[in-house]
Amino acid sequence: MTDNTSNTDNRFYPLPCMFTLASLFCGFYSIVSSVSSEFKTAAIAILVAAIFDTLDGRVARMTHSTSQFGAELDSLCDMVSFGVSPAVLAYLWALHPYGRYGWLAAFLYVAMTSLRLARFNSMDSESDSVNFVGLPCPAAAAMISAAVLFTNFLGISGEVKHISLLLLVYLLSYLMVSTHTYYSFKVLPNFKMKRFQVLVGFLLLFVLVAAEPQIMLFALFLIYLASGPGYGLMAKFKSTKKTTIPMKKQKP
Repeated sequence: MTDNTSNTDNRFYPLPCMFTLASLFCGFYSIVSSVSSEFKTAAIAILVAAIFDTLDGRVARMTHSTSQFGAELDSLCDMVSFGVSPAVLAYLWALHPYGRYGWLAAFLYVAMTSLRLARFNSMDSESDSVNFVGLPCPAAAAMISAAVLFTNFLGISGEVKHISLLLLVYLLSYLMVSTHTYYSFKVLPNFKMKRFQVLVGFLLLFVLVAAEPQIMLFALFLIYLASGPGYGLMAKFKSTKKTTIPMKKQKP
């Protein structure tokens, strides 16, 4: 998701826009695959779209080519790739047996995605460059894709598949427009003191994902999904603990 910026530069920069349009292509291809009942391909296409969406903002910042044109294009493409595309995938893969309630759940997801993007575009990007307010829509779409790959890998079917994805769609719809704080990964932590340990950790994580991608991707996105409410509960607990500490009585 590209940063919305106060810069009024409306020039067209081809390089970051190429990554944005690549994300749009993957989102559209996911819709085509879902209609053709190729749900695994559709889920993978959304994950690839999320990768391109991450790269377009970084490329724009690295090449100093951020513009209002790029921000608007990114938002429109995100609506397709991370709003319509995962909703179509969820409906055709698991929600259609519920009839009207199924497509209404899919519509709710699309509507919440549009509200999430509108709120992101209207917020000052300089207010908090480290965290997102609400679950980012690429992460929500990736969670649906990971759930499809995970359940398909385990062979889960029937009512368990339908009900679990229905609840997941409602949960993601809420989290996108919530005020929970999610780490944006725009500013990476400083690992100067433990560079070797961090390198080993990333290597082990890469090996685990490569060994069982369906399970590990689902687990990683699930952890990120829970990080927002978890961080909020921890902050609330700390504030409550501070207010309940009795003040020491001063000697007369």
